[in-house]
Amino acid sequence: MSKQQNTLMGWIDDRLPVTQTYEKHMSKYYAPKNFNFWYFFGVLSMMMLANQILTGVWLTMNFVPSAEGAFASVEYIMRDVEWGWLIRYLHSTGATFFFIAVYLHMMRAVLYGSYQKPRELIWIFGMLIYLALMAEAFMGYVLPWGQMSYWGAQVIISLFSVIPFGIGDALTEWIRGDFLISGATLNRFFALHVVALPLVIVGLVVVHLLALHEVGSNNPDGVDIKKLKDENGKPLDGIPFHPYYTVHDLVGIVVFLMIFCTVLFFFPEGNGFALEYANFEPANGLKTPAHIAPVWYFGSFYAILRAVPDKLLGVIAMGAAIAILFVLPWLDRSPVKSWRYKGWVSKIFIVVFGFNFVLLTWLGTQPATATLTSIAQVASVIYFSFFIGMPFYTRMEKTKPVPERVTGGH
Repeated sequence: MSKQQNTLMGWIDDRLPVTQTYEKHMSKYYAPKNFNFWYFFGVLSMMMLANQILTGVWLTMNFVPSAEGAFASVEYIMRDVEWGWLIRYLHSTGATFFFIAVYLHMMRAVLYGSYQKPRELIWIFGMLIYLALMAEAFMGYVLPWGQMSYWGAQVIISLFSVIPFGIGDALTEWIRGDFLISGATLNRFFALHVVALPLVIVGLVVVHLLALHEVGSNNPDGVDIKKLKDENGKPLDGIPFHPYYTVHDLVGIVVFLMIFCTVLFFFPEGNGFALEYANFEPANGLKTPAHIAPVWYFGSFYAILRAVPDKLLGVIAMGAAIAILFVLPWLDRSPVKSWRYKGWVSKIFIVVFGFNFVLLTWLGTQPATATLTSIAQVASVIYFSFFIGMPFYTRMEKTKPVPERVTGGH
């Protein structure tokens, strides 16, 4: 039987490099042996992407992408389709946990300098994935055609109207496909959400991983494990990704799924953060909700938008808050990668940035009062200060010596 299997595998390998690909990216891909808790979130992000695609396919079987039938079809899925409520909540709660995993994955890159040379392209592809995810989430949010879906789309799409010289109005009308938010908007968002953007995201994830495996994974010490190899050419501080990390990651997956399932089965609305209560009402263009706010994972950028009194400047600030992330590899001038060996100024800035981002996220989901707007303005200044000041404080501060080999690990 083993001989038959080898013969079959050899026949396939002659026509498709299955074994070679498996070895390059799994069994003979050497990863640093000191990965810690923060390195779970890459695989968790991929797991949630698979969840979103699979549950999305099943939801489309009963969803009606029209202004007249969308809300009723969601109710039909929830009430009459067998296990429909579970599939819907797996998708909606999955979106929340997808962004949690992605944000923590990005934070790990900031902590350990995973965007620094030679991994700039990995970071760029990651940011493109993030942009595509935001577009995907926004368009998916419109599909249930509830009150918050309708009015959230109205607010976000209207932001394009601030572009001067008549371009904004024409662009806004083109995005809506009509003179106002209507069934045409819903239909095109459905096509983009279900077909176009998932293809883009999966493609970007593939090139993100290919770029990662070309230069190798970073580690909590920021040490290049390729520099020290044994007589067989294997990194002294590296271990094969499979089976070591495929088994190791199961621990993170199990813990993550336990938390995910607890939220899924006991409070899938997340107290209004995962599913807003206003979205359980059908869309009504004549009735504005008392408080229009995006889902929490857009909250930080929405808070920056509202913190600026002028609408055009607010849109520019929001766009700049996302765009500045793309140039992060060139802002960090530190001679070391990991925050373990950076100076105290960098460490303080990173910690403050993390808490500040959480604060901005929360502020973006709250009604705009004078006090909260003032807090959002201060938080927005702190957000941009982290990036604008980075070329100066990372270059001038005193860093600790980086060890020759990784510390800790298996």
